[in-house]
Amino acid sequence: MFTASGLGAMRANTAMLTLRRRAAARVVARPGRFPSPARVFAQAASSSSSSSGTVPPTNTRAAAAYDCSCCPPGSPFLFRLPELTRPASARGVSTSTRSASGSPAALASAVPSDVPSVASDLVAYLNASWTAFHACAESAKMLTAAGYTRLSERDEWDLKRGGKYFFTRNASSVVAFAVGEKYEPGAGFAIVGAHTDSPCPKLKPVSAVRKGGFLGVGVQTYGGGLWHTWFDRDLSVAGRVLLRRGKDGGRTTHELVRVDRPIMRIPTLAIHLDRNVNADGFKPNAETHLAPLLATAIKGELESERNDQTNETGDEKTKRRKKKEPHHPLLLAVLAEELDCDPGDIVDFELEVCDTQPSVIGGAAREFIYSGRLDNLASSYCALRALLDARPLAEETGVRMVALFDNEEVGSDSAAGAGGTVVADAIRRAVAALCRGSDEEGLHERTARNSFLVSADMAHALHPNYPEKHEGNHAPRMHKGVVVKHNANQRYATTAVTATIFRRCAAMEGIPTQDFVVRNDMGCGSTIGPILSTNLGIRTVDVGVPQLSMHSVREMCGTEDIDICARHFTAFFDNFARVDADVDDVDMP
Repeated sequence: MFTASGLGAMRANTAMLTLRRRAAARVVARPGRFPSPARVFAQAASSSSSSSGTVPPTNTRAAAAYDCSCCPPGSPFLFRLPELTRPASARGVSTSTRSASGSPAALASAVPSDVPSVASDLVAYLNASWTAFHACAESAKMLTAAGYTRLSERDEWDLKRGGKYFFTRNASSVVAFAVGEKYEPGAGFAIVGAHTDSPCPKLKPVSAVRKGGFLGVGVQTYGGGLWHTWFDRDLSVAGRVLLRRGKDGGRTTHELVRVDRPIMRIPTLAIHLDRNVNADGFKPNAETHLAPLLATAIKGELESERNDQTNETGDEKTKRRKKKEPHHPLLLAVLAEELDCDPGDIVDFELEVCDTQPSVIGGAAREFIYSGRLDNLASSYCALRALLDARPLAEETGVRMVALFDNEEVGSDSAAGAGGTVVADAIRRAVAALCRGSDEEGLHERTARNSFLVSADMAHALHPNYPEKHEGNHAPRMHKGVVVKHNANQRYATTAVTATIFRRCAAMEGIPTQDFVVRNDMGCGSTIGPILSTNLGIRTVDVGVPQLSMHSVREMCGTEDIDICARHFTAFFDNFARVDADVDDVDMP
């Protein structure tokens, strides 16, 4: 006679076996790749019958392929792939259906697991670069490790042929350049320009918000973000903080901060309170609906009391609390914990709201990068890698340069933006330092005419769910090459000449390109290309890596496209001088 508990256990086991049979029956075998469920069951049963009793099969590889931690050895009820014999040439192909921990995993197809190293390195760069400040710092680390000398714009520059240098402005833009050992006055600069900023909510100067029993954080929208994608995300803050620590003698310093743990969230309104949201669309008000919630008011007060370690008297504390604080004490306490300082040491800050979900390699075939800030840190990273990977400077006659700007998403008109003087100053000062004492006529003008700029900003890949949004003959695809952007109304700076030079540099290395033109019935965005081309008088081509979900909190691009882009930019640095020498001067008949 079964006890109640024994009967319940038997029913649970029966239900589990039934589910496994159904799961196995749903698997559709791929001819030539996977055996059918019936064949698997037969093989498993054969293995079991060849053994005495419940002894596992002698073929341990077969046993490992079928057994799991919750089934008897050789169980026919769990469909698992037997280990396939693979040729040595099948590098990077995995048929394992068991996770690294050894627990049962979902059925996985045999797919390439190789990911271009530059794509994996980009993911690491993205995870370290939550803000333009952090991207600038990570870029500086890369350049320093590669032997580049850091310059200060406040000091006199002493440059040499064969030298490699960089400087930053506002700690959010960076310019790096390498001087050819055969550089001569008037030689051109081969430049790749990109930007370090991305759309995001930024904290207001007075960010403390109280409403409905919650502590909120007041934000300004920066750039043209898809703001609805920021709702229901695990959010935090990062940026630059100004400090006046006691140990520094009252000197004002600035430090970067990044709070890795999620500390805030922007919750959506339940559908029960907004019945028409799916029909009418989600239309949040950026001022009233976008403020992230930091804590409940009562919990925030309790935490503030716990973190209050000042030596103030009771009256002093009461007086301070009556004064309206610009930021919630709880937020300041979180920042102070990260910075290892007292909350009172914080003078001011420039903070952004950031998504805490890490950038990753994704897709069933591991062919995508899922991340925020691909626009435009992907271009920035590829430009840096190309500068570092280009051929030695022994035969170089010009100067190779990478310029990564801030504030592109809001028009570039800033000291650290492409609309400012950062590149013009860099070229002028570099030429002056390399040509000391030279009184050659038109030195700077000749340098500009001999120079070439690649304006690199992400491009719109064809969206399979919205193909009508692309012009039929100019619909860029992933894995097909860097996109050359064209616009008759000069929203892009590309000309036939600059497009040809850029393509030919790549063609010399067997690298593909593709083209993009926006539909006539749609507006066209712009880039740093027209701004720099206008201000500097330098030939310019606008290009970009194709991506989906541009300006979303989570964007998407192809791993192969990152590899193609890095190789294309490297080919530009390696081949520009030869290609340009083979092109007639368009202004001389």
